[in-house]
Amino acid sequence: MFGRHKPLWGKKTRLKSSYDAVIIGGGLHGLATAYFLARDHDLTNVAVIEKRYIGFGGGGRNTAIVRANQRTSQNVPLYKEALALWPVLTRELDYNLMFFNCGNLNLMHSEAAMNAARMNVATAQFHGVESHLIDAKQCKELIPALNISDDITYPILGAMYHPPGGIVRHDAVVWGLAKGAARHGVHIHQQTAVTGIGVANGQIVSVETDRGKIHTPRVLLAAGGYSAAISYHMLGIKLPISVLTIQAMVTQPLKPILNHVVSSGTYHAYANQTLKGEIATGAHMDPWPNYTTQTTAYYIKHQAEALAEMLPCLRGVKFMRHWAGLADMTPDMAPIMDGNAPLKGYFMNCGWGYFGFKSCAAAGKYMARFMATGNCPDMLKPFTLRRFAQHRLMGETAALMSYSPDN
Repeated sequence: MFGRHKPLWGKKTRLKSSYDAVIIGGGLHGLATAYFLARDHDLTNVAVIEKRYIGFGGGGRNTAIVRANQRTSQNVPLYKEALALWPVLTRELDYNLMFFNCGNLNLMHSEAAMNAARMNVATAQFHGVESHLIDAKQCKELIPALNISDDITYPILGAMYHPPGGIVRHDAVVWGLAKGAARHGVHIHQQTAVTGIGVANGQIVSVETDRGKIHTPRVLLAAGGYSAAISYHMLGIKLPISVLTIQAMVTQPLKPILNHVVSSGTYHAYANQTLKGEIATGAHMDPWPNYTTQTTAYYIKHQAEALAEMLPCLRGVKFMRHWAGLADMTPDMAPIMDGNAPLKGYFMNCGWGYFGFKSCAAAGKYMARFMATGNCPDMLKPFTLRRFAQHRLMGETAALMSYSPDN
């Protein structure tokens, strides 16, 4: 179908035999990096290679939440900058990304959780990110539909309130970045599968595709849930990534009842109301590694039970659509953004787990600088692959998992 119709982001281009950089993956991070390579570094001879269509993966399979109230001092500055970039990109791309900073409310259900939230709030405030610890009564004032009674499974003691957070229309971000990159001369090739990566004397030299060979000195791996398999099977480089399914769904459209994003780690549920009035809601990841995007009745039941307790006015509301996406999860739930090791010209931007959408703008900006200059920006240095071999896991959720590139 793509051969017969003009792409919505601009003119259809021919696959060239040589590019200054090839980006594997037409998702948010790949498109953002391509855009910033062209905009900031005049590197316009760039190809984005996508096996299916742009936004096929996590870019089109998420619930559009953005925030900057992460847990660690390494993560907060990156997400803070990403959050600040949404209105900037809306103007630059001349494309309505539908950014709505309605605020995030992360519910706490125990004294231990409240103590942990105090640390999160202190970290955020130290880095200049607005975040507050509020009690249950204040939660009710912000979201009148919230159930703060004691007769539920996990009574609400308070919440971490993050006013600058909110939602962005994820498919608008895909199209906006694609149009912006193409306007600067970047080539976007859909329905093009990467079949191999060429190496000579420790240097990236080419990318093989099912449409021909591309000569290039730089490759960025930004293929989301497929990144680990590509890295291992094409280059023999193991990445400490598990691929897990995350499911989400939306209800029938309703009148406005939810004016903030609300989430609960204890209930493993989060929800926001879309511009169409639907309640978009998601849960924790499936507990076993897999590459399926199939949905399960278990999660429909789970979401119905969780939302019915937190927001009892939703009882009886119908779920209309249910989907799933792949999360590339590292042991510490922080990404891998690295380059030039072990191969010169090989760059990685993967392992984002839950957090890839909200970070794509800032991550793309700094990965573009890394690729153009060969020097790792300070913002990206904590996210090196070497941290796993050196047992320096970050504290987003540091699992007890040892990793060595030799096993």
